[in-house]
Amino acid sequence: MIHKQLFFAFLRVGLLGYGGGPSSIPLVQKEVVQKYKWMSDEEFSDVLAIGNTLPGPIATKMAGYIGYRIAGYLGMINALAASVIPTVLLIIVLFASLAPYRDQGWVHGMTSGVIPVVAVMMGTLTWGFVKKSAVDFGWVKAGVLIIFSVFLLQVTSMHPAIVIAGFIAFALLKKSPKAEEKEKESE
Repeated sequence: MIHKQLFFAFLRVGLLGYGGGPSSIPLVQKEVVQKYKWMSDEEFSDVLAIGNTLPGPIATKMAGYIGYRIAGYLGMINALAASVIPTVLLIIVLFASLAPYRDQGWVHGMTSGVIPVVAVMMGTLTWGFVKKSAVDFGWVKAGVLIIFSVFLLQVTSMHPAIVIAGFIAFALLKKSPKAEEKEKESE
């Protein structure tokens, strides 16, 4: 039963994730966190952060890891196949069908119409992460971290993997408030 659910969850992502990996991320989150509850929002954001630091398409990395975590190696193969096969088939059909019309305005309009949809989906996912950060850190600290991240990414053109790795290192080296309280109590 879990293999069937895993297959159909990532098949929906593969079929509806038009526009590449960024458009697939909110779909994966909806299936994995909200629908099947295979992981929490925190675990999903960890998978997303680590997946973004590795080379290659994010949707397949996430499908492979989540499939493995849910159902082992067969789950990994299952989730990868479900997310990749629709894309491969659709690309073949679309390129074969649209190749003769590639210079037509309606083809350009069709592909341009997807961009706002992907932007809204990514904005919704981002807002969810911002709200989660505000709960964990407070609005001021979350806002400072967001502004600092945007500065590093946009102004200094730092690679996102370096920013993510830096924040992970900071989080690992910084003592949690609970650990600081225990340390004070033991003194």
